[in-house]
Formats: sequence, C-alpha cells, structure tokens
Amino acid sequence: MWVQFAPLRLPLRRRLQTAAVLQWVFSFLALAQCCLVLFLLLLLGDGWVLAALYAAWLYLDWDTPARGGRRSAWVRGWTLWRHFRDYFPITLVKTAELDPTHNYLFGFHPHGVLVAGAFGNFCTEATGFQRLFPGLTPHLLMLPFWFKVPFFRDYIMSGGLVSSEKASASYLLNHESGGQVAVVAVGGPPESLDARPGALTLRILGRKGFVKMALQHGAALVPVFSFGENELFNQVSNPQGSFIRAAQERLQKAVGLALPLFHARGVFQYSFGLLPFRRPIYTVVGAPIPVPKTPHPSREAIDHLHETYLEKLTQLFEEHKAEYGLPPEKHLSLI
Repeated sequence: MWVQFAPLRLPLRRRLQTAAVLQWVFSFLALAQCCLVLFLLLLLGDGWVLAALYAAWLYLDWDTPARGGRRSAWVRGWTLWRHFRDYFPITLVKTAELDPTHNYLFGFHPHGVLVAGAFGNFCTEATGFQRLFPGLTPHLLMLPFWFKVPFFRDYIMSGGLVSSEKASASYLLNHESGGQVAVVAVGGPPESLDARPGALTLRILGRKGFVKMALQHGAALVPVFSFGENELFNQVSNPQGSFIRAAQERLQKAVGLALPLFHARGVFQYSFGLLPFRRPIYTVVGAPIPVPKTPHPSREAIDHLHETYLEKLTQLFEEHKAEYGLPPEKHLSLI
C-alpha cells in the first residue's frame, strides 16, 4: 500500500487544527485511562494525601454529573476549539427560533463514531451556540460510566457534558424558568457500529425513552441532523451476523460501550491512522415540536409523539440533504 504523506510545508493554521483534533481524539480514547493511572500513582505513592483529599471531594461531588454538571465558560471558549472547528469545518445551522423560557430535548442524529458534531456544537462555543440560541444552555448527555473516572469527570463536565441517566435529564428538563437543553444522541453506542461514509442508518424505531421523558416534563422535542457525521472515519467491515459484529454487540451489552474498529488518517500522512478525515459537518437544528406536559403518559401518547418526531426528523433531512451534497435518491434508513 502506498502511503500518501502530508506536504512538508503547510500553513501554521493547518498544523494547529491537526493538533487540536489530535488532542480531542486522545481525550476520547486514552485520557480517562491516563487519569485513572495518575490517581492510582498518587494514591500508592508520595501523593497519597492529595489522592485522599480528591477521593473525599469525589464522594461529596458524586451526584453533580446528574444535577446539571459543572460547566466552565473559560474551557468552552478555549481557542483550541476554534482550531478543532476549522479542521473539518463544523457549522451549526439554525432553522427556527427557540424560546429561552422553555426547556428542550434535542435528538441528535446520527451518532457517528465519536460524535464530533455534537461535541463541537454543544460542548464548546466554537460554532456560536449562545449567539444563535441566546438564553439557552446546552448539555450533552454521556454514559454515566465516564463520570466515575477521577479527574476525567471534571474535565468533561467543564465542557457541559452530563450523565445520561434518567435523573440527569429530569433535572435539566424540570427547570421552571426554562433555558435548559438536554442533547441526546438517540442512536447511542450501537449506532456507532453502523457509522461509515455513505451510511444513513438510524437506530430509532425502538428508542422511545427520550420521547417519554419529553412528555413527562413538557419539554419541546427538537430533531437535529448532523450532515457529514458519518463521513469522518472508515470502519472495518462488520455486517450483521459476522464474528466482529457479534463480538462488538456482546461487548456493548456487557459494559455499555461500543467498540467500532475505525480508521482514517494520521498526523503526517493521509493513508491510515485514527484522526478523522477533513470533511465538513453541518449540524442542522430543526423546529421545535410542542409537547404537552404529561406526568404519566400512556403508551398511545408516547407512540403518537414518537411517530411525529420521526416525521419531522425525516422532513428535516429531506429538506436539507441537497444543500449539503446528498443526491435525491439518498434517504434515511430507520431501524
């Protein structure tokens, strides 16, 4: 296989963009493990007092990821994230006004391999969320497992990430003054196993928990489609019924984490590696679907709102697909 190396002379901005994305990939794949090792080294070495103090703090702070988290405007505004945005680039597209006195539940699609669009748009201010939607505060929901890792939990909370457990979403959507946005990657980790260029498969037909949550709190549902999300990485072939897919699904059921075997480009060459391709992402935020507050929704009410959501999501995709480079024959596959 021929290796296509990057040119030796590239503008500094391109180097900074690559470095920013390298940091992001490292954070996803290895930072949690490094934080855990650091904590154990402190605990078993001369830093045991610091580790003990942090453990005491962790005990007192245990519920914070399910109670709105602890975001940092400083971290969300890092220049690093602007370089991250420009690498692809990522663009946040507003299609309708959102009343800041209401709470919202954003359904983000597709999950992709590493939810780059969701992170860039809702965990940083690089794409201008506060400017486009003044008065609203976004929170991206993430698997509870990650908030148990020392130090790492504090870093991810600083960007606006919160636990995906039901109590966490309820806390956000129960704010009487409104202004809160819970962002859910509806397809979850299983959908990442289908993420590859050209794929438009969404795992959503059996996922109605987010709809029930919206009904219980009267939070408006907002479909969000991120065009280009699946174009960032190739993935080892894993069709249904294959050994690889079976192993991935067993792992996902056992620990809640999917393990897509993805690859794309490297730092100094374009032929292989774990960095995403430089392909544009357009995250389109649809119009809100009004939801009546129903503390104890019936199955019929949940099914009806779920069908409405699917219709609005499909409509959003069809209305914008040509603008973002998809041919007329491309349609969503809902499973």
